[in-house]
Amino acid sequence: MFRKVLVANRGAVAARVLRALATLGIPSVAVYSDADAQAPYLAMAHETFHLGPAAPLQSYLNQDALLDVLARCGADALHPGYGFLSENAPFAERVEARGVRFIGPAPRWIDVMGHKTRARDLAARSGLPVGAGSGVIGDAAAAQSSAAAIGYPVLVKPAAGGGGIGMIAVHTPDALPDAVERAAAIGRRGFANGDVYLERLIERPRHIEFQLLGDRAGNVRHLFERDCSVQRRHQKIVEEAPAPGLARAAATAQAQQVADTLRRLGYDNIGTVEMLMGGDGDFTFLEMNTRLQVEHGVTEAVTGTDLVVAQIRSAAGEALESILPPALDVTGHALEARVYAEDPRRFLPSPGPLRVFRPPVADGVRVETGYAEGQVVTPHYDPLLAKVIVHAPTRDAAIDALCDALHAFAIEGVKHNVPALLRIVASDEFRAARLHTGLVDEVLARDAR
Repeated sequence: MFRKVLVANRGAVAARVLRALATLGIPSVAVYSDADAQAPYLAMAHETFHLGPAAPLQSYLNQDALLDVLARCGADALHPGYGFLSENAPFAERVEARGVRFIGPAPRWIDVMGHKTRARDLAARSGLPVGAGSGVIGDAAAAQSSAAAIGYPVLVKPAAGGGGIGMIAVHTPDALPDAVERAAAIGRRGFANGDVYLERLIERPRHIEFQLLGDRAGNVRHLFERDCSVQRRHQKIVEEAPAPGLARAAATAQAQQVADTLRRLGYDNIGTVEMLMGGDGDFTFLEMNTRLQVEHGVTEAVTGTDLVVAQIRSAAGEALESILPPALDVTGHALEARVYAEDPRRFLPSPGPLRVFRPPVADGVRVETGYAEGQVVTPHYDPLLAKVIVHAPTRDAAIDALCDALHAFAIEGVKHNVPALLRIVASDEFRAARLHTGLVDEVLARDAR
């Protein structure tokens, strides 16, 4: 096992990883920017190091600063969390070149899955269901030709992107050139890569993802599925496990196909394969995330597995058979709501001081956060304040518990999206599991009338 682990992240995920390291009895190192100097999770670490100013490029994205901390603290492993450098293959290579384990899959997996067209090609060659799409678009003529072959509507996507950033739906040929240019510009600005590609747009799909865990010997198992269809601007805000309304046999069979595919390929740590499910019930590959997911907590709740501990043990070289029990099953139902400091109608960030910040405390409720009352929410980072996770015997009971928890969450000083979350989770559509990726817009637009 590792002697000491550097947690190269901030906020809720830093707190989550530090807690897992404490469970394993591993000394931990936390880093912080000027903006996070008073973050409550820093007290959980055995050592802390200042990285630099609040701006991410000068702190959490500053590879040289992080590598300098590695050298100074003597850690033999680095956990990247999610976001920031968690899916940056060159950074993972630099870490491992220093004899330090990057707690995640091998850099080659981060590289191939990080570029969406290469990931689609690999998925198709490996036998996973892949919908109609293009390679990287070279010019306007190629875009028009590809779109005609795929059939409208299409989705223009940055090839190096993630988190729904830069995705633009196009319904007519005349709108395509501008969409391609805008998506490329977003890709260059956000991911330092202007490559874009096209996919057939599946209207009103469900977003289903499959949790995987591999070991360094190439063994891979699945931990069932999550439904992440409740999104705003293509970014998830409510997730649940298991996916409601799916036959367990069908869902488990798809999860097993994904695990078998990744085992044949030799995948070696935590990962998630995301798929879209159309109205016909068919799955199509969307992308693979080679990191811990924000929404991992719902899978932990229904399987009784600490995924962060499992990820660390896998990275340390333990065999999958010693990390996971021989048989896993789904028990009860779990929901997660992401609480953001943002305008609840326009979904724009709302930085400012947390004059009141009192998360709910109740049986069956888990809150993951990197904030405490009195801190300032800075505009420099993602405005996620907390994740509220509930686990109950049934989905209806979980919905009731989540509504109660959100009502009990006291936040003052910044605008927040709790009112929007309550409208969504309490809606007839959500209660009846009539889920699709446009549900948020439909519910909030109706309530605004």
